[in-house]
Amino acid sequence: MQAAFTCSILSKDTKVESDYKDNDYIWIKELMRYPQILAQHLDYFQDTSQIALPEDPIEKVIFQDRAKAAIRKIAQNKGHILMVGRPGTGKSMLANMFNTVIDQSLGDYLKPTAAIVAYPGKDKNNIRIAYESPSRIDEIISRINREIEVAEESMDEFSLADQIKAVRKVKKGLLWACGISVLTGLFFSPAFVITGLAGIGSIFMFMQENNHQVQEKMQRESSAGKRNNVKHLYDMIPEVLYDPHQDQDLMARVSEPDARNMKGGFRHDPYQSGNLHTPPHKRAYLGVHAKSPIIYIDELKALIKVGYMSDLLEIMQNKSYVLEGGKNTGSGAADRSENHLKADNIIIACCNHDTLEFLRNEGDGAFLSRIEDKGEIILLESDVPENANNIRQVAQYIKQETINLAEEFQNTWEAIIAKEGYEGVRLRSEKIYGRSLPADYKLKVRDFSKEAILEIIKELRCRSSDRKMSSILRPINGIIKTAEFEAILENARLVGPDHVRRALEEHLSLEGVLFKEIVQHKKDLKKYIGSMTDSIGYVVGLAVIHSRSSGQMFGQPLPIHCQINAGGSDTVIAPGKIGDIAKAAGQNVRASIKKVLKQIGAPYVGYEMHVEYIQAHGGVEGDSASVAIDIALISDFIKQPVNQKYGVTGSLTGDIILAVGGVTEKIRSIMDRTLGMQGACVPWQNKHDIEPLLLNANYEYIQKDEVPGLRIFRNGKKDPFDIYFCKTKYGAYKILMNLDKNEVEARMAERSSKDLAFLGTVEIGVKA
Repeated sequence: MQAAFTCSILSKDTKVESDYKDNDYIWIKELMRYPQILAQHLDYFQDTSQIALPEDPIEKVIFQDRAKAAIRKIAQNKGHILMVGRPGTGKSMLANMFNTVIDQSLGDYLKPTAAIVAYPGKDKNNIRIAYESPSRIDEIISRINREIEVAEESMDEFSLADQIKAVRKVKKGLLWACGISVLTGLFFSPAFVITGLAGIGSIFMFMQENNHQVQEKMQRESSAGKRNNVKHLYDMIPEVLYDPHQDQDLMARVSEPDARNMKGGFRHDPYQSGNLHTPPHKRAYLGVHAKSPIIYIDELKALIKVGYMSDLLEIMQNKSYVLEGGKNTGSGAADRSENHLKADNIIIACCNHDTLEFLRNEGDGAFLSRIEDKGEIILLESDVPENANNIRQVAQYIKQETINLAEEFQNTWEAIIAKEGYEGVRLRSEKIYGRSLPADYKLKVRDFSKEAILEIIKELRCRSSDRKMSSILRPINGIIKTAEFEAILENARLVGPDHVRRALEEHLSLEGVLFKEIVQHKKDLKKYIGSMTDSIGYVVGLAVIHSRSSGQMFGQPLPIHCQINAGGSDTVIAPGKIGDIAKAAGQNVRASIKKVLKQIGAPYVGYEMHVEYIQAHGGVEGDSASVAIDIALISDFIKQPVNQKYGVTGSLTGDIILAVGGVTEKIRSIMDRTLGMQGACVPWQNKHDIEPLLLNANYEYIQKDEVPGLRIFRNGKKDPFDIYFCKTKYGAYKILMNLDKNEVEARMAERSSKDLAFLGTVEIGVKA
């Protein structure tokens, strides 16, 4: 149907054309088919036990189809990858999958086969690097060690034989001289003098011979078991810096990239004095550039902070580098290699969006240029379209997470199950939870029912907009596990939607915990304001808090009060911590009011407009409250109460209400029955953001005059909550103030005329 109505403006009948066409009402009714259409995408199973997982490792990473296609292409030509995305979008998983694919396809060619060996260089501060066969270098080092051991053991025996022989020879000569002189003395008596001297000398030589023999014996006894000092020989043995047999991983993970773990260097020498110093080739160590075909830099921002980017760019260009010591004056600072190390690495780098600005400025984007030259920059999506393929991937992902949880249970409880059985597990679990568990309790994972999977899909939809699902999956892992534990504690056969809903309540981010406190405060504030005011100038706006870590949004009611006074300076006053966009929204509303008065030919006088976000202590940013501001100002301008049981959100441009973010969470936040809200007005363009709220709920089509909407029942088929889809601000006027366009404009013109007359009276009185 097409709605039309008539009303009077300034005593003239005017027929107003409807903002809605026939197809618009059909589209709203099409929204009601969303749960059935979604269920049809999952009609190939009833629970996750019937889901088959893909054998291709890359396909185990869900969503990110563009990234997966790029990884396959880059793996073909050994290119570089830069993945840009928010935490939890799968960067680490994609890097692991890339490593797996490379290992299965080209791993036997990419894995290093040569050992990297360091030899002494031309002086004490230089070393030489060589690439050798591991078996050959092992043989060389073993042979050198054996020869040094022989040299160490082959110590010469201490001997004074030459000295003893010389003394003995002299002794014999003196004895012969003594005998000859005795015979000569028989004929020539002075010869006996020679006899005495020769005898004394021979006695001295005899004593000297004995002294040498005793000294030789003592030295031999004291040196028994001693070895030669061969430290200088051991210092010449080559050092194996890298053995490919001991390192089979293709990819090295680097969380804090710097020169030490990327390039390597020389360790500190604690023995720098005497003959105890350690030669530089014994202190050398290698970084991942020399050892790993693939380098995964987990957070590129850390690399920029430590100033390693210039070194990385040089190595990516030259594919080699010289091993150098540190830049300080400590031990090893002057050490370096005489030749280059090979560094033909595949670089897989990850960063968040804020790091891109640093990369653009660093060397005029030199790193980005290197990546694009031999690879690709992949922008990971924070949300993906809700199509049949992605919906099936969610079910696959839940199946994978249940398998991972089963493995965790196995690793933790395997020994207890083998020794005590599941009864022992139950008794021990009772001590953990502090309560009794069912007699047939078993710590086994449960499969997810189709309805439970729909709840996960609903949550992914709520964390995004524009008919998309959030692809920040890391927080969802905790929800899946918590839901599993809920089902296990109940000993349920399957994980159901109630288990998921309870898990969502328990598994909150830091912002979610704060959100609960804020919402409770807003509930009390709204009730108090409602009891104290006549609802003129007061509107329940809708705001949203974003969690940076989980990507989750938390909606909350935002009470707004506006006041408009004639005869002012024609300004908008917004006190408190109001953001620039919110202030601009107020200016837009002022312009909108002036435009309406001009269109209907009503007089315009200066107006001072006050906009207050009640107790918004942390400030408000964004223009999603501009419709609420407009309604509050018009309410005060024409003195028409606003229905405080309805919330409103939207970005106002002229008369048109445009789409805003977080609508699903904004509506969900005020559907809490304790808040006392009965409905809300949302932009027409956000109509698809209501689809997730229809899952596992009863609902029906509604319409107020020409404005279509949906009624969702919060308790079975009771306690309705109405959601209206407004194209223009006049639709919101109808819902919140029960006035149509003509009635609003007539009362605006009447108020403007009264203000003009009043100001004229004041001016005459002042002149008089």
